[in-house]
Amino acid sequence: MDRTLDWHDGAIVAVDQCALPAEYTMIRLDTVDALIAALQRLAIRGAPAIGVAGGLGVALAAFAHPGDEAAVRADAARLAAARPTAVNLDWGVRRALAKLPEGPDAVLAEAVAMVAEDERVNRAAGRRAADLLAERYGDRPLRLLTHCNAGALATVAWGTALGAIRELAAAGRVESVLATETRPLRQGARLTVWELAAEGIPHMLCVDSAGPAAIGAGLIDAVIVGADRVAANGDVANKVGTYSLACAAARSGVPFLVVAPESTIDADTPTGAEIVIEQRDAAEVTDWAGELATVPGTRVYNPAFDVTPAELVTAVVTEHRLYP
Repeated sequence: MDRTLDWHDGAIVAVDQCALPAEYTMIRLDTVDALIAALQRLAIRGAPAIGVAGGLGVALAAFAHPGDEAAVRADAARLAAARPTAVNLDWGVRRALAKLPEGPDAVLAEAVAMVAEDERVNRAAGRRAADLLAERYGDRPLRLLTHCNAGALATVAWGTALGAIRELAAAGRVESVLATETRPLRQGARLTVWELAAEGIPHMLCVDSAGPAAIGAGLIDAVIVGADRVAANGDVANKVGTYSLACAAARSGVPFLVVAPESTIDADTPTGAEIVIEQRDAAEVTDWAGELATVPGTRVYNPAFDVTPAELVTAVVTEHRLYP
């Protein structure tokens, strides 16, 4: 798995994350509409990955509407709105769109540069996070907990939070990883466990509600997660369930690290209260394997993300900086 997302022969190619772990398959997307559909059904997911996808999507639009800037910008606006919480999507769209006056080839060159940057950025952030934990714990192997999937699948390559875990594992400094199931779409069970198994990193799976209990029981040395948006004050939006883990970590004196690229820092959003939280379809909760799993007509609260206040975060670690 060299890259989970790339440009090939006039189209975007990506790992279909909905098919894992049963099947590893690539999808080919050659229109903005197809890309939007893939983003919304979470075939492509993870803040860094959807940021790069946004840039590549603008390239699709630029080649589809040569000489028609208005049409390209309209497609770009639809694309940026496809997943409202992750700031990386808007960042990627804007970055590629800035090259539109120079023509479609310039837009594509900028988007492809984003693809190439991703692994370098993630590796740098992962090393910084690993060094931070070394300052606290020395060289002893660590018991880590991670939520959702912030691995290679959530990026173009390597991963953010899981990239830091890979960095630690390569140095022989991981005793075990507790991966949360991540309801309702089970990104942890399906994707994070798949990546950990592929890397040979010792791990266990737990239901989301058991994560805080494991922290409280003294079974975890550090919590490492990714982020979809970090507000200017350090509040962090991440997969729903992150907040409860941060509360448990703070109560137990366990470091809570957020590993994310600089593109996830949103200086234009003052606090987490201003972050738009995506509400997902009720069927993700009410249905299980195509069958109704609750009482017909039950109303559902299904936010995709929650916001962890900055005071609960030990540090936000990026490729360039550490925000204590």
